[in-house]
Amino acid sequence: MSHRYYTLDVFTTTRFEGNPLAVFTDGDGLSDNAMQAIAREMNLSETVFVQKPTEDNALARLRMFTTREELKLAGHPVIGTWFLLAELGVVPAQEGGVHVLQQTGAGVLPVEIRFKDGRPQRVTMTQREAQFKPLKVRPDALAKALGLSRKDFDPSMEATCVSTGVFNLMVPLRNRAALGKIEMNMSELRRLIGKNATMAYCFALNGNGKAFTRGMLPWELYEDAATGSAAGSLGAFLVKQGKLGAGHTLSIQQGVEMGRPSQIEVEVTQSGKKLIPRVSGAAVRVFEGTI
Repeated sequence: MSHRYYTLDVFTTTRFEGNPLAVFTDGDGLSDNAMQAIAREMNLSETVFVQKPTEDNALARLRMFTTREELKLAGHPVIGTWFLLAELGVVPAQEGGVHVLQQTGAGVLPVEIRFKDGRPQRVTMTQREAQFKPLKVRPDALAKALGLSRKDFDPSMEATCVSTGVFNLMVPLRNRAALGKIEMNMSELRRLIGKNATMAYCFALNGNGKAFTRGMLPWELYEDAATGSAAGSLGAFLVKQGKLGAGHTLSIQQGVEMGRPSQIEVEVTQSGKKLIPRVSGAAVRVFEGTI
């Protein structure tokens, strides 16, 4: 049985920029082992398998795999997959926004697709309520693992693990120059963040609701060009720190140092103590084929 797949670049409208993604649009009938093997073969940060939902109210079920494991939720796979499904007509086009529900490992979550002239323009995912936990690690050790010094850190904020579906470590840096200096020691960073976080999401604020980021992965792929899950966590973290107003848009530029510039937008809704991010971006198709 053959399975059709597409690759897209996500959080960009320009091919060969943004974060690459593979999407198998007919993932039913594949075993977990087969999906993991295919994800290893694609050798991208994530590969998505679209399946029939087992929850009545969801339009589709998304299974998301890295080269090593299945994830409950990730940002660029959601944005890219729904952009593709809208282009393929699985989500019928209508001017303005279409709201659908997706089944993920993190539960049934809403997605909005904005259309213009019958084509998808932007996908927005609502993430889970932000959770925060301190990371018990010495700043000196974290700095060393990133090839930085303590003075490169922003003294007004502490590195914190934040999850809006998956935990990532938010690492506040003093300025964009510090971002450019990062030289990760992969094994040392893995030892420090271990089971606590998927990546070190290093960021420098640029005023006026803008941030530059780098997603440092302590495993084979080394760095991620655009990380929607971490972007949502960063938005929630900045609202909690008083650096971003709830309801205001945070514009994130990631992947510049990799030569794969990406644009991510985040807006955080605050309800009491609950912080719920909405992450938006575009995508562009690159390849298609069958296995």
